[in-house]
Amino acid sequence: MCANNLDELFRDGLKQTYYTEQQLVDALEEMERQSSEEAIQTAFSEHRSETQEHIDRIETVFEMMDEQPEAKTDNAVKGLIEDHEKFLTHDPDQHVLDRYNIAAGQKSEHYEIAAYGNLIPIAARLGMDDAADLLEQNLREEQDALDELSGIGEAFDYGQVPSG
Repeated sequence: MCANNLDELFRDGLKQTYYTEQQLVDALEEMERQSSEEAIQTAFSEHRSETQEHIDRIETVFEMMDEQPEAKTDNAVKGLIEDHEKFLTHDPDQHVLDRYNIAAGQKSEHYEIAAYGNLIPIAARLGMDDAADLLEQNLREEQDALDELSGIGEAFDYGQVPSG
């Protein structure tokens, strides 16, 4: 779909973000299971819970617009997931898999931060201040998750990953 106005652009972006969050709930659970380090497992587990809350908030935004929640495939997210699946077919060493998963988590957080960072001002411009506030909560949690993963990644690279 090609958006012809800000309302359509917002709705389309919201649908893609809804898709993203739904896909990442499953991906985070898989990466948690794959990780050998407790700190990595905990980070993915906690963010999976937050991601479910993000889905709930997005569903609330759809309700505010008197629409049923609808997901629209986001090819960037689909590509990240496909890359992860392809990586796994090479049966990587556990240490390499842990580091790959940290990087994959960071990539998805950056992407989500960009998505929310674009949706929020559009919602505000459309006079949807309550929706913008809900999306802002998601954005802050994505930024916190990125910060946590970045810290874990740095510690991991120096062999100093904390145990939870």
